[in-house]
Amino acid sequence: MLEIRQATQRGSANFGWLKSRHTFSFGSYYDPAQMGFSVLRVINDDVVTPGAGFDTHGHKDMEILSLVLEGSIAHKDSAGNTEVLPAGEYQLMSAGRGIYHSEFNASNKDTLRFLQIWLLPDSTGGEPGYQQKSFGEQPGLTLILSPDGRGGSLKLKQNALLYQLILPMAEQLELPLQPKRNAYVHLISGELELNGQQLQPGDGVKVNAEQLLQMRAVSAVKALIFDLP
Repeated sequence: MLEIRQATQRGSANFGWLKSRHTFSFGSYYDPAQMGFSVLRVINDDVVTPGAGFDTHGHKDMEILSLVLEGSIAHKDSAGNTEVLPAGEYQLMSAGRGIYHSEFNASNKDTLRFLQIWLLPDSTGGEPGYQQKSFGEQPGLTLILSPDGRGGSLKLKQNALLYQLILPMAEQLELPLQPKRNAYVHLISGELELNGQQLQPGDGVKVNAEQLLQMRAVSAVKALIFDLP
């Protein structure tokens, strides 16, 4: 079964320096029917004005993934990591028993746009962790997150996988799904046909009780595909 959540159905927030669209309930946006899906809790599409950002704040017991779509992030945290995350790179911060961090637009002239994604960990506490990597833009499926770091992927504290999907226009691809597993598809750009359903940028799809994802790029596509418990 596929449940489509269109981009226009998402929650929104506008703080002047930050404009955000929320796939699931977050901050002042609350929808009891949209509290996440499986262990996937947050997908925020954030746009930050030049030089602005999120002041130092804390997290615990959450796996927090950032993907920069435009611009770059200046990151600093209480574990001693001070990094710049450019467009196209993924950052995974495991909050563990607690970590403080700040995230700012690294530019004083260019806009920052990034996806902020939270997944629940399979255990609480433990040491915070930080990983950052570019996986390029290879056509097809590229494994980004896994519980064991297989194939050079970032190691996630959860029995879940995340793939980056790149499909040139008119190309097709299939992804088998294991029994009793769920999937979530978030379309970043392009137009995608998923199991016969048409998706537009920003659309998301909850998938359960399906054996196969059949995908065709109506136009050049970039998407994220989560394989979830």
